[in-house]
Amino acid sequence: MLMQSDVVVTAFKASKGDFNGKPFDSTKVYVETGMQAGERSKGIVSTEYTWRSSANYDLIEKLDPPFKAKATLQVVNNGRDSRTILVDLTPEKAPAKGPN
Repeated sequence: MLMQSDVVVTAFKASKGDFNGKPFDSTKVYVETGMQAGERSKGIVSTEYTWRSSANYDLIEKLDPPFKAKATLQVVNNGRDSRTILVDLTPEKAPAKGPN
C-alpha cells in the first residue's frame, strides 16, 4: 500500500562501500516526527528512512535542511513485523523571487 505524506526533512546522508565483504549502498533520510504525547514526554523527533541507493542523495544534496517535501511511503510486512519504506521524495520548490 502506497501513501503520500507532507514531511519536513531534518537531515540526510549517503553511504556506499563494503563492510566485511558485504556491499552497502543507501541514502538515509531523517524526517520530523511528532512524539506520542504522554505524561512525561513531548516534542518532535526524527525518524530514519532508507531511500534506496546513494544516488538519491544527488537529488537533494543542494538543499539545506530542514526543508518540506512530499514523501511516498510504503508499509510492508514480512508476516511478523511491519516497516515503512521511503519510495520517493519530492522537495517543495522554493518560491520564485520577485523584483526587489
